[in-house]
Amino acid sequence: MQKIVFLDRGTLGPSVHVTRPKVAHHWTEYDATHPDQLLERLDGASVAITNKVPLRGPLLEQLPALKLIVVAATGYDVIDMDYCRAHGITVCNVRGYARNTVPEHALALIFALRRSLVGYREDVMAGEWQKSGQFCFFNHPISDLAGSTLGIIGKGALGQALGTLGDALGMKVQYAGYKNAAEAEPGFVDFDEFLRTSDIISLHCPLTPQTRDLLAFDEFRKMARKPILINTGRGGLVNEADCVRALDEGLLAGIGFDCLTSEPMATEHPFHAILGRPNVIVTPHVAWASAEAMQTLWDQVVSHIDNFAAGAPTNVLN
Repeated sequence: MQKIVFLDRGTLGPSVHVTRPKVAHHWTEYDATHPDQLLERLDGASVAITNKVPLRGPLLEQLPALKLIVVAATGYDVIDMDYCRAHGITVCNVRGYARNTVPEHALALIFALRRSLVGYREDVMAGEWQKSGQFCFFNHPISDLAGSTLGIIGKGALGQALGTLGDALGMKVQYAGYKNAAEAEPGFVDFDEFLRTSDIISLHCPLTPQTRDLLAFDEFRKMARKPILINTGRGGLVNEADCVRALDEGLLAGIGFDCLTSEPMATEHPFHAILGRPNVIVTPHVAWASAEAMQTLWDQVVSHIDNFAAGAPTNVLN
């Protein structure tokens, strides 16, 4: 009988129906798990499910019964993959569950910022419209999406899905080529040209040593059209202190971030200085978290456990 331990159930919303695998098993789940609780909770476990709880080599070597780790996410940097490869621990992740939810969240941020919805809502609540004496009130910029240029960094499933939405709205969609590349590949725009010509820039690429601080002050200075910047990709793609400076200097029209380098947002994070501005929206890493997407994610987790037990593991990373 499989002993299955879910380490951080609290990372999935309450709407998710946590179905169980068909294989015979003993099930234990925890809302959250601190590192110093891992050894006790995983003792004797053959399957571990984690979203954000790290599983590193020094811990794994004390868990000889562990045969399968299922990451309840696409990113798997929380797992010591080298150790798992060397010791026969299969690692699986979930994929494709966010094809609708992340692009829709990015588009929602774009709409809100291009039409200054936050600023106008706050003005109505503060009575500014009522004081104006006019049936309408022009206190913040409003721009159409149709005819504007949507620049997307990352041409995977999520980037392309946002591009399809942009096309439907009459936007010109372009994808950035690699930074510092000698020339852009077919279907991509030279990186510096991309920065100069985009009205909106949305990030949909992984965080790697090559993409860390992909956008910093040197890049912001090249953004001739003072774009809106959207990050539903990964914290760390943008130098956040430089981003605040770019806003202060008028190099960006606004920002919508769902991913930060520290999550939850650390008390010393530079964005604390700008959260009250009408052209700044920060959401707590929920772009992926529609009810439909989370249920799809969980259904994949369960299927990976049953498939592994049947000798046909799926979404294997190692």
